[in-house]
Amino acid sequence: MTHAPDITRPPKHLIDALREIGAATVAGTLGHMGFRNPHMVGPVAQNHGKSIVGPALTLQFMPQRPDLFTEGEYADPETQLHRHVLYHAQEGDVVVVDARGDMSSGVFGDMMSTYFKGRGGAGIVIDGCMRDRPNVEKLDLPLWLRGWTPNYHVQTSIYPNAVNVPIACGGVTVIPGDIIVADDDGVVVLPVAMAPTVIEESQKHHDWEEFSRVKLMEGGPLQRYYPLHDDACGEYEEWRKRNRLEDPS
Repeated sequence: MTHAPDITRPPKHLIDALREIGAATVAGTLGHMGFRNPHMVGPVAQNHGKSIVGPALTLQFMPQRPDLFTEGEYADPETQLHRHVLYHAQEGDVVVVDARGDMSSGVFGDMMSTYFKGRGGAGIVIDGCMRDRPNVEKLDLPLWLRGWTPNYHVQTSIYPNAVNVPIACGGVTVIPGDIIVADDDGVVVLPVAMAPTVIEESQKHHDWEEFSRVKLMEGGPLQRYYPLHDDACGEYEEWRKRNRLEDPS
């Protein structure tokens, strides 16, 4: 299999609106909406201070099996499916890889990462490892991984099986085109259909949290200001007016 479908990318205005909303706020808002755990467990930030929002290109790995995979098949680079997910990359895309939590195979290395960044890719998320860390770090490409290894992608026990199909990454289902929100707190998966509500609710949450943060720093009672008690709503509305915050509705 060398042909892979492209993804349907979400509207740009959704991506732009989510850039100011952190992964924790998105995860919490999704939790209240019934998506109990949108957070990938395993991949962690490799370059702190980076945050990304973008649609998911997906790559699925499977355990090696001798009748389905032999090293000889990979003598032709164009049969290597980890390359094909990168061929789809457009500006702002995020590559998300189900590498089965494998800690012995480096899914991408220096050259693949350089190609991806050159195409405008926003970042890479892998439930597994990468290789060539010294050179990859020079790219300053946002990464969320389990770790690093000197081994190449099919050297040990896994092989790339499919591109832009539904995958499980870090215990979360990822559909191609889902919105990935990632920062130092971790990686969150946001279904496109849920994005408008998340944006609206997250803005409300952000505003009253900012007010509560001010009051708590002044020594205000936690019982009144976090979460915001009904008795403090009038005070909050006055604060919003003074600070000229627009009504998110």
